[in-house]
Amino acid sequence: MADQPNKKKSQGALAEDPVSEIFEGRHPSESEKDWAGQTLSPALQKAPEKPIGAASGTNLDENGHTRFTTISGVPIRRLYTQADLPADWKYEQYLNYPGQPPYTRGIHASGYRGRLWTMRQFSGFASPEETNERYKYLLAHGGGGLSVAFDLPTLMGYDSDHPASEGEVGKCGVAIDSLEDMEILFSGIDLEKTTVSMTINSPASVLWAMYLVVAEKQGADWKKISGTIQNDILKEYIAQKEYIYPPAPSMRLVIDTFEFGSKFTPRFNTISISGYHIREAGSTALQELAFTIYDGVEYVEWARRRGLDVDEFGPRLSFFFNSHNDFFEEIAKFRAARKIWYRLMKDRFGAKQQRTWLMRFHTQTAGVSLTAQQPMNNIARVAIQALAAVLGGTQSLHTDSYDEALALPTAEAARIALRTQQIIAYESGVSQTVDPLGGSYFVEKFTLDMENGAFDYFEKLDALGGMVKAIEGGYPQKEIAEASYQFQRAVEAKEKIIVGVNDFTIEEQQPETLYIGESVGRHQSDKLKKLRARRNNTELQRCLDALKRAAAQFPAKPQDGHISPANTMPYIVDCVRAYATVGEICDALRTVYGTYEEVSIT
Repeated sequence: MADQPNKKKSQGALAEDPVSEIFEGRHPSESEKDWAGQTLSPALQKAPEKPIGAASGTNLDENGHTRFTTISGVPIRRLYTQADLPADWKYEQYLNYPGQPPYTRGIHASGYRGRLWTMRQFSGFASPEETNERYKYLLAHGGGGLSVAFDLPTLMGYDSDHPASEGEVGKCGVAIDSLEDMEILFSGIDLEKTTVSMTINSPASVLWAMYLVVAEKQGADWKKISGTIQNDILKEYIAQKEYIYPPAPSMRLVIDTFEFGSKFTPRFNTISISGYHIREAGSTALQELAFTIYDGVEYVEWARRRGLDVDEFGPRLSFFFNSHNDFFEEIAKFRAARKIWYRLMKDRFGAKQQRTWLMRFHTQTAGVSLTAQQPMNNIARVAIQALAAVLGGTQSLHTDSYDEALALPTAEAARIALRTQQIIAYESGVSQTVDPLGGSYFVEKFTLDMENGAFDYFEKLDALGGMVKAIEGGYPQKEIAEASYQFQRAVEAKEKIIVGVNDFTIEEQQPETLYIGESVGRHQSDKLKKLRARRNNTELQRCLDALKRAAAQFPAKPQDGHISPANTMPYIVDCVRAYATVGEICDALRTVYGTYEEVSIT
């Protein structure tokens, strides 16, 4: 009975002032008034609106009116028309043609007609030998690129035989301890012809050095290999929490890779500035967009302080976004991201080269949206999310496997995920025209709102002194925690329906999943023991000592096309060539930089 007054108020308001109520405070045109009074108002009197699936009495605002919102809680109007766009809205200013500023419609003039997005599958489990077999399986079934998932010990800079690694070796990704493991991982895979993305952050420079040495041993030219290292330490402090060193020395290591990469690996992206994990931690779409791009601002600021030219390293900056369930919200986010980055690089940083203005991004479907209940439903979720990424203009895409809420993917689940992309590419028709949703009043208004909302966040972050200072004060962490709480509250109140979780439930049996046993840890430990016995440990110690000396120096600004003599990357490459392990290199840096403990945020 508590809901009845609100319902009466809502219906009464409609009857008294149908036009005002219908247009939710926006001033309508004369034709809209006619439509509202003659067509819509009678329809609403006959069938009052209610969000699909919402429980009785939910999704009402303080006035008792029905609320329709995105998954992020952003209000959605019933209808969008030209009146929702700015009065000065002009095609050339807000949209323009594909391949032209502000790149709303994409960075390539012909969209996907000239080249499809890279179908990149994220995979890594157990030992390097087993993951190598999975990579060859994915490439044989039409995958266009590889994305390496590392296990937790590798992500944290520990060897497989370290006490902290017990029970975690090979569980959430592949275990990589040394150059020997990296050689096995890419055995039989031509690194000049295959683009590889590596999801690694604190030890990113170490794993990248191993990759470069493997390519070198294959006979590949470093100037021809292409791929990406994630290398985004800021989002670790914000969301994923897989950090080793304090923020300042961690940022120094990132900038070292920028400098080294611009000189020696011009086709390799030395960072993938990642909103994916920010969204997985519970942020809204707008927070993902704003915090991710502002992380990019922070990296550019630090690189410029080093003396690097934005037009030298800028073209090698790439981004990594999440694609969640709210179809149009995600598309608007992707379109806004390109506009925002163009404005920042051109106006804030004075970049002169067009390649520096372009935002290139990879997308992964939302792992956090996948459910352990009725996991086959996840195939539909992934397809919707992947389609949003494609309509948003992504350059590469990973589709999650339906069983990932339960375990690492089986080979069958990984194949279905890849086939989902192929069906979108070859059967749906969406790749045949550029930005097919461009000009939609709803999409354009949403894109503009995303852009403006992101710049509002930028003003707050600038006032806090940049992202490192904001992280140390807990600002983005608090924002994400509040958004996560509000979403969970909406799910528990059934204001948001998750099929198979809080509605449409059934009794079911758990499907067969992939299990990683403890034998992987024993296998890796045995390899490490043999490696340490046969390598030249005197040469190894010389390389580690040289790395520590370089790490302790403040890098100078580059001169005459040379990198700083204190850049850590050449020394890390030397350690890798001497078969130093991940743990040994990270320990050398730990002795110089120490480790970071997050301050409790209240």
